[in-house]
Amino acid sequence: MNPTPPLEAQDRPARLTVGVVGAGRVGPALAAALKLAGHRPVAVSGVSDASVRRAAELLPDVPLVTPAEVLARADLILLTVPDDALADLVTGLAETGAVRPGQLLVHTSGRYGTAVLDPATRAGGLPLALHPAMTFTGTSVDVQRLAGCSFGVTAPEELRMAAEALVIEMGGEPEWIAESARPLYHAALAIGANHLVTLVAQSMELLADAGVRAPDRMLGPLLGAALDNALRSGDAALTGPVARGDAGTVAAHVAELRRHSPQSVAGYLAMARTTADRALAHGLLKPELAEDLLGVLADAGNGPGTAARPAPGPAAHGTGPAAPGTAPDTPGSPESPDNPHGRDPHDRDPHDHDPDGPDHGPDTPDHGPEGGDR
Repeated sequence: MNPTPPLEAQDRPARLTVGVVGAGRVGPALAAALKLAGHRPVAVSGVSDASVRRAAELLPDVPLVTPAEVLARADLILLTVPDDALADLVTGLAETGAVRPGQLLVHTSGRYGTAVLDPATRAGGLPLALHPAMTFTGTSVDVQRLAGCSFGVTAPEELRMAAEALVIEMGGEPEWIAESARPLYHAALAIGANHLVTLVAQSMELLADAGVRAPDRMLGPLLGAALDNALRSGDAALTGPVARGDAGTVAAHVAELRRHSPQSVAGYLAMARTTADRALAHGLLKPELAEDLLGVLADAGNGPGTAARPAPGPAAHGTGPAAPGTAPDTPGSPESPDNPHGRDPHDRDPHDHDPDGPDHGPDTPDHGPEGGDR
């Protein structure tokens, strides 16, 4: 007996029409993922050339309209705009009567929960905060990367099942985040994803200055192993001269950076201090070595071209750890509403996104983490 064939997308129940307000990197990708799950994208807003190109690639034949028209056409609205534009967008849409009762309004900001959607909720909208913890490129590869991607989800209890279903349909895994914890959640993703890019890019530049012909090839295995170890073991994976307390080596690093890349010294020192604190707290760095090491870092912080730094805290003298930071081991590692004038000033191209990942990101996968259109 043949098994029952799977339902085709168009045969599945409870399919929704989908609209995107903000054709940045995130919105079209999520709408494309929802299309694969059987939902139907029907409208997208975006005015920049990049937004138009992106919508054409990921959502072909979906008309480009104003934000108000997006809401008029769709049951599920993806509000994929920058964090700082979201509140004004929602307020404007609610005040102009664009929000319909029973309409699902989904924002992808990592920073906010559902309270930012309160104006729309008072107009009868159903609020969801679904933040994909992934960085976005604005290309079709993003749809594939959603498979297994965690989403930071905040929703009213009565909408919990709907939020979870949407995330799963996009290929993601829902992770419930309390409203009050959203800013901390987003900060954590920004530290991990956004700062990682800065660290890797800086490391590649320094290796190139040192004569390495393929910095990316050299760093790939090293950083891959460091990331894997950190995810598996946390602070126990710390390695390198800071974690070992090799004060002389750290002093040599600082001297070389001052000569070749003075703009990187402050970042090195900050990361080294945080790494030392964590290594000391975890028992990897001996207190007697920590004193010499943190002394070198304090002296280096007061050196030429840098602002004076505070003296080391108790951790420097082995009497207890300072407040732990969140840094990897440096040597071994890692879119306003339709306004009265008919213009949408928030449609922009966030090449610096993500959350979020995000942009969110978080954006973080911008989000992006690590966000303009997001």
